This record gives sequence, C-alpha cells and structure tokens, in this order.
Amino acid sequence: MTRERRRGDSVRAGEARVPRQVAPPSTGAAGTRRGPAPRLVRRLFPLIATVVLIIVGMAVTTWYGPRTAHLSAWALPDDLWGTLTAAQRLAHLNLGGLYTEPTALITFPGAAVILVPIVAVIDAAGISLQLPSPENTQPAAWLLAGPYQVALSGVALFAADALAEHLGVTKPKRAFLATAGAVVLWNVSVRWGHPEDAVAVGLLLYGILALSRSSRTARSAWLIGAAVAVQPLVLLALPFVLVVIEPRRLAGFLARAAAPAAVLLAAAAAANWTATVKAVTSQPNSPIVDHPTPWTSLAPQLSHDLVATGPARVLAVLIAGGCALVMRRRWRSALAPAGWTPEVLWELLWWAAAALALRSVLEPVMVAFYLWPPLAVALIPASRNWWRLIPASLVAGTITFVSQAQWRGPWGWWALMVMGLAGTLFFAGVPRRATPFVTGVRLRPKVAGAQPAPSRGRSWAHRYLLLLMRRDTVVPAGSADALLGGEPVSPADSGGTSM
Repeated sequence: MTRERRRGDSVRAGEARVPRQVAPPSTGAAGTRRGPAPRLVRRLFPLIATVVLIIVGMAVTTWYGPRTAHLSAWALPDDLWGTLTAAQRLAHLNLGGLYTEPTALITFPGAAVILVPIVAVIDAAGISLQLPSPENTQPAAWLLAGPYQVALSGVALFAADALAEHLGVTKPKRAFLATAGAVVLWNVSVRWGHPEDAVAVGLLLYGILALSRSSRTARSAWLIGAAVAVQPLVLLALPFVLVVIEPRRLAGFLARAAAPAAVLLAAAAAANWTATVKAVTSQPNSPIVDHPTPWTSLAPQLSHDLVATGPARVLAVLIAGGCALVMRRRWRSALAPAGWTPEVLWELLWWAAAALALRSVLEPVMVAFYLWPPLAVALIPASRNWWRLIPASLVAGTITFVSQAQWRGPWGWWALMVMGLAGTLFFAGVPRRATPFVTGVRLRPKVAGAQPAPSRGRSWAHRYLLLLMRRDTVVPAGSADALLGGEPVSPADSGGTSM
C-alpha cells in the first residue's frame, strides 16, 4: 500500500488539520455502529488485575510475608482497622464516635461509609474487630475485609481502563496499563489499607469521563461530589475540571459536587462538633511515626509531637487553582470549535495528576501511600505510546516499593519521592502549546511545489526531536501542514497511536 493510500482521508492536499473529536469505541472504521460488548468483557483487563491483586495480597499478608520474616503474626495494614471501627460506629448510628479514638479518622465520613457493607457482614458473622496486637496476631476479620477493600480499590483500575478505551488506546496498551496500575495500587490497598483514596480517585476519573462524553455535567458533578465525600484529596484536581465547564452550568455543578460531603459532614458535626471540626480542619500527623519533610518545621505544632497538615493541603489546592486559571483560556478556546478532542482530555488528565502530586511536594509529614494518586492518574496519558507507558510504569513501580524504606531525614526520602513523581509526569508527556515555535524549531507552512527538506546532515537528536513533535504536536487548522517543509504525516505513518 502506498503512502498516499495509507494516509487515506486523514490529511488531504490543501486541507488544514482539524483536531479530532473523541470517538466512542463502538464506532467502526466505516462509520457503522457496532453493538456494545458486555461490560465485563470490555473491562476484562482491570478485572483480571483486581482478582490477581486480591489473591497475591491475601497470600502475602497471611502466608508469604510472615513466613519470610519468621513471624506468626500476619502482615496487615494497621490503618484499615481504625476506618473499620468508624464504619462499625456508623452502622450502629453512633455518629458522635466517628472522629473519636480509636478511629483516628481525619478524612470526610465517606471513607467510613464505603466500608459499612463489609462491617455489617463481619458483625453478622460474629467476628471481632479488635485491633491487631500481640494477643490478636491473626484477626479473622481480615479474611473478609482484606478482599473487600482491595476489590473496592480496583474501581481506580476500571476507571483508568474506561478512559483509555474512550481515548482509543489499543488493547495491548490497556492490558499493560491495568498491570502497571495494579502494581502501584498495592501501596494504597494491600500495604496501607486506604481504599478511600482509590475509590475517590476512581470516582474522579469517572466524573472526568462523564464530562468528556457530551458534557454530562450533572452526572460528572455527582460522581466528583461522591469522590470528595470519600477523600477530599481530589479537591486538588477539581479546579482543572471547573475551568472546562461552561460558565452557565458552573453553579449547578458546584452545588451538586458539594452536596454529598456537606450532608455527611453536617451529620457528623451535629453529633460531635468539637471532634469533627478538630479532625477535619487540623488533620494531625506525626513526623516521628511517618516521614518528616523540609516543611515539617513550618507546620503548626500540636500536642503529643503532632503537626497540623491541613494548612499545607489548603495551600496546595490554591496553587492548583492558580494553575487551572492559567490553562482556562487555552482549553476554552480549544473546546469552543471542536468540542472534546483527545488532546484536551490528555492534557486535563496530565494536569490532574500534576495537581495531585502537589500534596506530596508540600506535605509537612509524608506517608508512602500519598504517592499513589498522581502515579495512577499519570499512567493514563502515558498509555498513548509505548515509549511513554513503559518508562512511566517503571518509574512509578520503582518509587512505589522504594517508598517503603524507613528513612527519617527530612530531605533524603522526600526528595527522592518528589523526583520519582516528576519523572513519571515527564514520561507521561508534559503538555505543550502548538505555536509557530515548538521547542525552538520553527514550523514552516508547506509551499505549493516545494520539495521536503532533505534529512541528510541532520543529527540523530534533531531527527528524534522531529519524530517526537510529529507524534505529540497538534497542528491547528490553518497554521502548518508539515514540520520543516515536510509533508503531513498521519499517526500510522509516524508510529504514533491512532485515536
């Protein structure tokens, strides 16, 4: 097949390139609409990854881990037991006890709500929720709570796969994405027992997906509102969602998004105002138990060697809001003529990951599972190309397991983790504006009758830079048909991913 025929209808002589809209996966190449595949078949990759994660996680916590350490006690995520206790109190309608010892709950009540079903099963089975201790080395509740909380965490894998499918990512890349996502998900689920983080990020991704599908703002608002009610860390990414919404729909979106968290917090505050306000606003953490950072000395000091992390998290949200305002004009101008294009959605996901990474950059006290949200989201834009997905996954997996090291200095551990986050975001593809100058190389419009510039004499670095630009740069309509006088190249010709 000749090059002109391979190019097909994507680019024709004399026509300007128009940004492509996100096409539904059920649309065939000839424009005919195929029937949707069964839901489980479409989500086979995250389903397999979740099942494998449950099996491996239960084996490691109850058998392999204790056996290699020559211990009789199971290697369990201690943090989960406090949230289970809060869920048990919620199931018994003891709202006043949500934020009192021993729950150690400092997030919104939705974190306890998602565990109420398994707590009800544990109570019905007559199993105790006693904390793991030397007298309770193998708590039977873990045999039920463990698979449940890992399965809950799997919603993030399903949401990432749905976005990748929506963007036209090929099945091999989606399978690799699910595998890499399960590896990094180990940190927040099996190792630390915080399914609320995974559920919140998964709901956020589903909210972004709903917004990109015909701008379903109502559904998106309820999904993101549920995410905030479970874990408010998603507030870091919320500004980037708000700037792409039409101003006339913004008030309704905010009202719906605020409703779930407002209702739950109001109920908890009415039952125990002091404990609720203290836990939610100060969000105490211990630099002795967890990792101190360079910002620890600047955080408000509390009693019992605790520091307040709430102010730093508010600052991170404000910085994310400022970045979103900078991007607003660019995205609004891109959405106006062409609607949701793959490029806009890729950029939104990348900036959401960068915003979630601000928590780790500015946090006074760090815990290893804080790294998971930006890593999970950054892998989605990385999935557009193998040469992005593979290195991003390797960096994300490496810092996931290196983060378990017990270094106590305020600089070493924190600096290494921030470098790992920056590396993952870099490989995921830093968004670039398609202007007449991209990375210092001028875009020349094609002149009728002109021959492509010869490649002889160009260095390998120069040619590789042009290849990167051809893969990642979207040339706006009416600007330039080719780079450096060359002919337009379709994604199939350049080796890039066809959407």
